[in-house]
Amino acid sequence: MIPFPPRLRKLTLTLHVTSSVGWLGAVAAFLALAVVGLTSGSPQTVRGAYLAMDVVGWYVIVPFSVACLLTGLVQSFGTGWGLLRHYWVIVKLLITVVATVLLLVHMQPVGHLADAAARAALAGGELEGVRIQLIADTAAALLVLLTAAALSVFKPRGVTRYGRRRQRGQVPQPR
Repeated sequence: MIPFPPRLRKLTLTLHVTSSVGWLGAVAAFLALAVVGLTSGSPQTVRGAYLAMDVVGWYVIVPFSVACLLTGLVQSFGTGWGLLRHYWVIVKLLITVVATVLLLVHMQPVGHLADAAARAALAGGELEGVRIQLIADTAAALLVLLTAAALSVFKPRGVTRYGRRRQRGQVPQPR
């Protein structure tokens, strides 16, 4: 642990919470757009929803996910929670890494839908499988992000072996 001065610790915590909440809110908005894109009878609304999803994905969700990952790592190095001391921190890190990677993978179908919508109005059943899959993926992402938020709030007990050794002073402190 590299102890941060209180102001720096609060700043990094604020950045982490803000990026986490921003990511969660942007995914909720993305889900709303995906539902509108699938259910609307208006070709202009459908087109607008898929074009907006591409913009929100690349310019809001992806940056927030990366910021959340980076600020979480900074927080783990600058606070007593550490990166490998508590199971909840490790689980939250894994959730964030996997969610960010899957987000980048799933932005490809979003781009495909946005391109299709930009070229012509999507007919009712056109690309319906991809459109439904986007809703399912986004709903799952929302649940995963809510799980990460709950871990941050409740901080379930469970110290790793490394954390127990660290508590007993058996692991040398960094200089």
